[in-house]
Amino acid sequence: MKSKRIGVDEQSQVHVIILDTGEEAFAALTRFANESGISAASLTAIGAFERATVGWFDIASKSYRKIEVNEQCEVLSAIGDVAVGDDGKPSLHVHIVLGLADGSTRGGPFAGGHGEADARSCLDRSPRNASTKEAGGARDCADRSWRRARLRGHAA
Repeated sequence: MKSKRIGVDEQSQVHVIILDTGEEAFAALTRFANESGISAASLTAIGAFERATVGWFDIASKSYRKIEVNEQCEVLSAIGDVAVGDDGKPSLHVHIVLGLADGSTRGGPFAGGHGEADARSCLDRSPRNASTKEAGGARDCADRSWRRARLRGHAA
């Protein structure tokens, strides 16, 4: 992974992150946020994955269904944030739309993807990006952390 901070002052802290080919995006971005001390930021991304996993939340069963995309796919849209999770660490939350070779799409909460040579993300730490906890949404952040853990297969 390569990263570069762009922005002209301390108030505007935008980081561009470029994944190495084959690098797992969710883990790399989470690691970058933790190592950089980023606890509140918005995220956008474009590029491509060798393969990826998204989810769909089934309200009736209160569980995620994983949707595996086992082919090269283009990141048509990815938007999310970094906020402090219930464990006190920066936590990534991203929704993504992936384009497939036949023109169809897959989308939902992002659970992981292995980067192609041009997968890149921007983390924006501008002052307008207050943490979820500071904005009064601590319960929402904790709920998202729990849901993400279930999607990634780390919780019951």
